[in-house]
Amino acid sequence: MSKTKKSKKSLFQRFLDGVEIAGNKLPHPATLFIIFVLIIIVISHITYLAGVSVTQQSNLTVSAISLLTREGVAYMFTSVVSNFVGFAPLGTILVAMLGVGVAEHFGLISALIKKLMLGTPKGVITLMVIFVGLFSNVASDTGYIVVIPLGAAIFYAVGRHPLAGLAAAFFGVSGGFAANVVIATTDILLSGITQETARLVDPSVEVIPTSNYYFMFVSTFMLTALGYFVTEKIIEPRLGTYKPDENITDVNISNEFTDDEKRGLRFAGYFFIGIVAFLLILSIPSFSPLRNAETGSLVAGSPLMRGLVPIIMLLFITPAIGYGIGTKQIRKDKDIINAMAKSMQTMGGYLVLAFFAAQFINFFSYSNLGVILSVKGAFFLQNVGFTGIPLIIAFILLTAFLNIFIGSASAKWAIMAPIFVPMFMQLGYDPSFTQLAYRVGDSVTSIITPLLPYFALIIVFAEKYDKKASLGTIISLMLPYSMLALLFWTLFLIVWYLTGLPIGLGGSIYM
Repeated sequence: MSKTKKSKKSLFQRFLDGVEIAGNKLPHPATLFIIFVLIIIVISHITYLAGVSVTQQSNLTVSAISLLTREGVAYMFTSVVSNFVGFAPLGTILVAMLGVGVAEHFGLISALIKKLMLGTPKGVITLMVIFVGLFSNVASDTGYIVVIPLGAAIFYAVGRHPLAGLAAAFFGVSGGFAANVVIATTDILLSGITQETARLVDPSVEVIPTSNYYFMFVSTFMLTALGYFVTEKIIEPRLGTYKPDENITDVNISNEFTDDEKRGLRFAGYFFIGIVAFLLILSIPSFSPLRNAETGSLVAGSPLMRGLVPIIMLLFITPAIGYGIGTKQIRKDKDIINAMAKSMQTMGGYLVLAFFAAQFINFFSYSNLGVILSVKGAFFLQNVGFTGIPLIIAFILLTAFLNIFIGSASAKWAIMAPIFVPMFMQLGYDPSFTQLAYRVGDSVTSIITPLLPYFALIIVFAEKYDKKASLGTIISLMLPYSMLALLFWTLFLIVWYLTGLPIGLGGSIYM
């Protein structure tokens, strides 16, 4: 029997099996960073003994520094704490999560997503499911738990194939993970890593969370349209008419909001208007404390831009408190503090990852290997003429390929950024543009890798409507989204690159 089953597997299915086996053998991302630290220590000593050095454009000669000399060993032991505490993404993501975590804890984000999706006319259900999926990444993993099963349930309720709804939602939540109409925690996390590594070349570089915003804002609507086309023209026709094998009794999306939930949403709206009005009062007047004291600008060098992280926290936590009061979940101040504490409890895994990522980046910086590799790499690329559009496409494809094996966007970027951000800077590209190209490649293949942490959960959601649903079912559903998103999002970036439009507030293509 086993031989018969094996013979029925297509070449593509065997490839996916191989990807799953290889990926499962990879260590935890934190362990990867430990391995990379050990590699950096060895390579730094070899290059030091070999006298490797480079001359930068400023005529400054940079030589390799060993981590195994007396000074190097002393540095490693004395810098561990400062490396961790000074790791740029650490503080920003923790502060942002204080707000996002409270909104998740009291159920505000789930309620907003549910209200958007249940109030959608039938004619635009596909568009709304995808758009809400894209929006849901503002709260990290909420979309996987709320939007994807709800997307399938809504399609089922209106007589459409539920797996098409599941696929559309999955594409929005994960395939377009980088795009959004608002600033999300991912923007904050990745910009912190980008800034940290860009300062290997220029200590004055500042990369803010809005540096990719313009491109990602427009990408949200482009991806929504692309997802709509794939769902309506490819996925749903392929699935055909849905014929359930048995009555589905546990799918219910018709239940209305309770009076407490309705009141909570009203209160959340009032509180949100209040905090926005407060921030406008602090921003609009010419004497505003959030303007640049010298130029009066609200953008360049302004406290508003430098204070985006706490502002994002306030924009989440304020309406969340209103929702909690309206739903009677908040009766005293302790309830809010407990919600904030609970949001920090979920960050334990990130703290461990951040600790080892911080050591890797700082050891890499101390050894000068990042500068040497970037200068030599940039020189090589210039000599062979591999710059511009071919370089951008190759970088996106590399990222998309690595994403199949390393699902964490932040872990993968912490590995790639110390090499590629300085290298692209040597070629004249702004760090925020390198980050942008990375985010395109990082998103599109997450929906076809079995190594995505939520992939098993997606299969469970699918089994509710099709008992035969398996890994191959989901892969075959999502492959058209992945391939077309990779193609069109890359082309979209190339067009943007050729036009020279700004990619975000505080971000540009060239330095």
